[in-house]
Amino acid sequence: MMMIMLMVVVVIMMMMMMVVVVVVMMMIMMMMMMIMMMMMMMMMKMKMMMMMMVMMMMMMMMMMIMMIMMMMMMMMMMMMMMMMMMMMMKTKMTTTTTTTKMMMMMMMMMMMMMMMMMMMMMVVLLMMMMLLLMMMLMMMMIMMMLMMLMLMMMMMIFFLQIFPSRLHFCLQYLK
Repeated sequence: MMMIMLMVVVVIMMMMMMVVVVVVMMMIMMMMMMIMMMMMMMMMKMKMMMMMMVMMMMMMMMMMIMMIMMMMMMMMMMMMMMMMMMMMMKTKMTTTTTTTKMMMMMMMMMMMMMMMMMMMMMVVLLMMMMLLLMMMLMMMMIMMMLMMLMLMMMMMIFFLQIFPSRLHFCLQYLK
């Protein structure tokens, strides 16, 4: 019985942890989004509407990810419950009747299903993350390019300002 109690406690703890992690992640994502928004505003001088659209898209993605996370958590909980049930059954099961066996089989099947689902979820999540990363990278690249261009322009202007006078000076010197 102690064992079962322990399991329950562990499950609850895990749940708490998961929730905290998700919340933190959400916060970070939001922050990143805000920063990106600012950057874009600075760089592109985009219209407000456009910005809103981008924001919405991001939000959607975040929501989807969060949903998946939640689903995964649920799966985890379910699995834990199953485990506990099995434990209990093992403790109680002195007579191996057909019903109990059937129950066990069902549980196993359920667990397998859960596993599969989780795997799928993981894959989807990964895909999402990749997409987001790609987007960010693209943004970075564009920004870098712009920066470089600006630098080049600056240099050009600088040289153009300096060069003629020097040339003039040199010519005079040669004379």
